[in-house]
Amino acid sequence: MSAAANAPAARIPGQRPLEALNFFIADVQAGIGPFLGVFLQSLGWTTGAIGSVMTMGGVAGLLVTAPAGAVIDATRAKRMAVVLSSLCTVLASSIVWFTHSFTMVAVSQVATAIAGALIGPAIAGITLGMARARGFDRQFGRNQVANHAGNVIGAALSGFIGWKFGFGGVFVVAGVFAALSIGAVLLIPAKAIDHRAARGLETDTDHDHAPSGFSILLTCRPLLLLAAALALFHLGNAAMLPLYGLAVVAGGQADPSAFTALTIIIAQLVMVVASLVAMRMIRTTGYWWVILITFLALPVRGLVAALFIGHWGVYPVQMLDGIGAGLQSVAVPALIARLMQGTGRVNVAQGAVMTMQGLGAALSPLLGGMMAQSIGYRGAFLVLGAISIGSLALWFLNRHQLHEACGHPGSGKSDPRTVPAGGAA
Repeated sequence: MSAAANAPAARIPGQRPLEALNFFIADVQAGIGPFLGVFLQSLGWTTGAIGSVMTMGGVAGLLVTAPAGAVIDATRAKRMAVVLSSLCTVLASSIVWFTHSFTMVAVSQVATAIAGALIGPAIAGITLGMARARGFDRQFGRNQVANHAGNVIGAALSGFIGWKFGFGGVFVVAGVFAALSIGAVLLIPAKAIDHRAARGLETDTDHDHAPSGFSILLTCRPLLLLAAALALFHLGNAAMLPLYGLAVVAGGQADPSAFTALTIIIAQLVMVVASLVAMRMIRTTGYWWVILITFLALPVRGLVAALFIGHWGVYPVQMLDGIGAGLQSVAVPALIARLMQGTGRVNVAQGAVMTMQGLGAALSPLLGGMMAQSIGYRGAFLVLGAISIGSLALWFLNRHQLHEACGHPGSGKSDPRTVPAGGAA
């Protein structure tokens, strides 16, 4: 690698507010997130009912994620999209505090998912528009470090305040972080965002030449393989954290708020380190190896969760989650930006892949909850962990064509978008 590639990147205008946005948005995007399960459990809800409302929200989110990416590609009001989404997410989450009926909690989860669907593509678009393609993976890695650090602080505050004053404190923390997120995004100079670059159009000769919406997956076989592998991964992974929290709390081994906060903090601290490692690994080994490691972590996590249900078991379980999610949080968006560069449809592709991830994540709580009711928590963890074997199979069996697409940035490999979804490398 050249000395220029190793040189520190110049600071981009608005970089600090962008990283502050990623810090504060961490406690906003998913509403009250993992605290929802233990909150509803404290009200007497069964694991099946909890899984059902979470799945409803997940399904609603996946239906709007790809269109949300298209909206971000088309609009120049990317900052305002973050503002409106933050407000709507917190308002929708607050419904749970005031009413506990199945219908209203389901409505809350659906509304939260719809509002939150814009945030991911919007931040990715803003980052690409500010850092351009050459600096995207580095800056997005910095974003994720800030995001995971924000999750740590948000979870610690939520856990402490929830333990001290009750679950109402969790909602207050989410509201404060939403206000700070809005302030941060408004501090990003509007002129710092190049909206053509934000779509993946780097030169005046680049023109939109990819379809919009979910069909974009069919234009690029590596993108389709990535999306399918991630769908299987999240089918096994998404329910693991809330289900593990339910298992430990149900055994009377921990305070609900404090323990849920601990699970988040451990994972997010590891994710901070994993995000930093991902930035370096991408530039030395390429994306394929980074993503392979994430798929390897889940089966091990499921086995450990099944063997050690207890307060201390949260450490290895959540450290493995931090490795997988931390590496993915940097590698996946950066790889999508690489695959779609020059198409003008980067954020549509981000949304389409997020839809596939969301499909797996939406079904995961339902699967995990039903498994826990029928075969117990240990059996549920083993089933969820085993699902990732499908991700490993897809990723490894197609390694030759994926290696071509997943070379490290600047490797000079052929354009991965020339490989059609139905063809071979």
